[in-house]
Amino acid sequence: MLVWRWPVPVPALSSAPVGGGFSQIDWVLNIGVASDYGRTDLAEHVGEVAAELKLHGAGVAMFTAVDLSGLVSAECDGVSVDATVGISHPTWAADSGAATKTAGVPGTINLVVQMPVALDPGAAVNAVITATEAKAQALGDRGVPGTGTATDAVTVVWPSEGAPERFAGPRSQWGSRLGQAVYRAVWAGAGPRD
Repeated sequence: MLVWRWPVPVPALSSAPVGGGFSQIDWVLNIGVASDYGRTDLAEHVGEVAAELKLHGAGVAMFTAVDLSGLVSAECDGVSVDATVGISHPTWAADSGAATKTAGVPGTINLVVQMPVALDPGAAVNAVITATEAKAQALGDRGVPGTGTATDAVTVVWPSEGAPERFAGPRSQWGSRLGQAVYRAVWAGAGPRD
């Protein structure tokens, strides 16, 4: 598993299955699981892992069947991104049959984005959207037939101090940097494709 920890709680917005939404967190986990992972008590599983690692406070947990040693990191002017990229079963976001085609198959792209500036709530949502758009752009440029996978997750964290930025869309200063960092990480993680 991969662990990110902060000395003091940080604000976060996440789509992770455990701890997702807006929150103040002390840690993030990216837990590697087998491709046939079948547990549905995800919060309990995370509690077991957190106890084993002696993690305290609140956290966010994502899951993946991707080999975690393939973690890819990228940075752009203070914005850092860590990505695990599994694209064995890409899907299109607007594919009406995607739920039945990909249920239970591995392939996950998990992103942890660390912003160096505070974000207001709207900018945090912008940041998640920008990260998702940059991920889809990188996949498209790599020739991946989809905008992601059925189980992708993103977590964005930022400092609680400082004047909050109001924008994090792709044409804002910080959103542009976020987009470039996500693009680089996903591009590298997706690797060349035929």
